[in-house]
Amino acid sequence: MTEVHGSQDRGRDETEDERADRRWAELIQEVRVAQTGVQILFGFLLTVVFTPRYAELPQTEKNIYIVTVILGAAATGALIGPVSFHRIVAGRRIKPAAVQWAGRLTVVGLILLLATMTAALLLILRVATDDEFVPWLVGCVLLWYLLCWLVLPAWIRRRHAGE
Repeated sequence: MTEVHGSQDRGRDETEDERADRRWAELIQEVRVAQTGVQILFGFLLTVVFTPRYAELPQTEKNIYIVTVILGAAATGALIGPVSFHRIVAGRRIKPAAVQWAGRLTVVGLILLLATMTAALLLILRVATDDEFVPWLVGCVLLWYLLCWLVLPAWIRRRHAGE
């Protein structure tokens, strides 16, 4: 029989292994959502270089494109990483540590996805318009992402920390 360590502090009556299993299932569901977005975006980005218009782009836009593709590739790697991580450590009785490291990879992947989406938006708006407001528009969208992805969850977490 496995002992329950500090389960009352977490509000759940589960063993460390049960907690790791639950957290792993939750993490994989979260990664599926992010993976879908990054894979669609990355797939789109990979096709851009093969369009006739790419050759006509100024060097600045080509540089933004290259950075965006690299960020997308890095985000894809980080968000697929937890699956590989789990497969390599499965059956070694280190699931709590695996979940912790997979969670870290996921956070890195989300940060890279944020950077990829911001860079892609910058590139698209620069190509679509010569408007001097492009940096401001991209900045506003970036702030929206930060609000949705970081600020609101952190605020809720802090607000309900004592419960």
